[in-house]
Amino acid sequence: MNSRRYWKNRLPFLLTNLVCMAALTVFLLVCGNSVSAVVLILIVWALILLTGLVLTYWKRKRQMKKLLDMAEQLSERYLISEVMELPEQAEDQVYYQLLKMAGKSMLEQIGEVERERLEYKEYIEQWIHEIKTPITAMKLLCENHRTDWTKELLLELEKTNRFTEQALYYARSEHTEKDYSVREMALSQVVHQAIADNKYLLLQGGMRLEVEEMQDTVYSDEKWVRFILNQLIANAVKYRTEQPVLRISTHKRQDQVVLVMEDNGIGIAASDLPRIFEKGFTGQNGRMVQQSTGIGLYLCKRLCEKLGIGIAAESSEQGTAISLAFHINCLIHEVQG
Repeated sequence: MNSRRYWKNRLPFLLTNLVCMAALTVFLLVCGNSVSAVVLILIVWALILLTGLVLTYWKRKRQMKKLLDMAEQLSERYLISEVMELPEQAEDQVYYQLLKMAGKSMLEQIGEVERERLEYKEYIEQWIHEIKTPITAMKLLCENHRTDWTKELLLELEKTNRFTEQALYYARSEHTEKDYSVREMALSQVVHQAIADNKYLLLQGGMRLEVEEMQDTVYSDEKWVRFILNQLIANAVKYRTEQPVLRISTHKRQDQVVLVMEDNGIGIAASDLPRIFEKGFTGQNGRMVQQSTGIGLYLCKRLCEKLGIGIAAESSEQGTAISLAFHINCLIHEVQG
């Protein structure tokens, strides 16, 4: 509570008391009372007034501090009226009722927004599942009728499928725990599946692959990890240079298995590197490549956080390396060791 403003608001009350004290002084002197008696009465009046004002200020300040502390502890501060006590003063009760009305209105608005958001999310998920059917059918038709034209079409279908997957995972990224299927998986199998998902993109980009032999197994969700790898492969192709190379390898670091995807692309500017996992951030490279949306790495970061996978990036003029660190269960680590 602002002390200066509090006392400033009390000025009319103080001035009224001063006027009353002056009037009383004149009346008592006219009635023949001694000056000492009048002064004593004024001193007692002033002490009582000062004591009352100080006690009232202290009580109000303590009440306001308690309210602020309660509000600080609430994650939804618009619910403050639900936890605060009913005020004693009549004017405070009016503000209390206003807070109640505002809180109720806010809850109704939030409920409506959440319902609309859920309906929209369900529609998007349903639409994506529906659109996958014609995409798969077109892929099969192109695979069965190989021509130069169908190869180009397969590449575009591959991109379309990746964008629809991105939209689906974005819609589900807030509640990935409802779609978990954590089990033991071989990293080599997931890597090769991701490469197969992007084979036409890799061929079109002329990307040379160097995949080291991997014997490591980890516990995670294969579908989510595959999605992350698809995004990283697409980025490596998007920001490639002439004679592009993508190296995929693993190594162990303490209680972790680290999967590294390293390319020899255009690299990431040092000033952009700390922000590449931010939503919508495209940086200098994004301004050169029109297809950049700033969503892919943001989703990768969010999914890694949900799955307990560490993700980090290193970059220079010679290319970029993205590492995914999978924690090893202590019992599995002993068996594999």
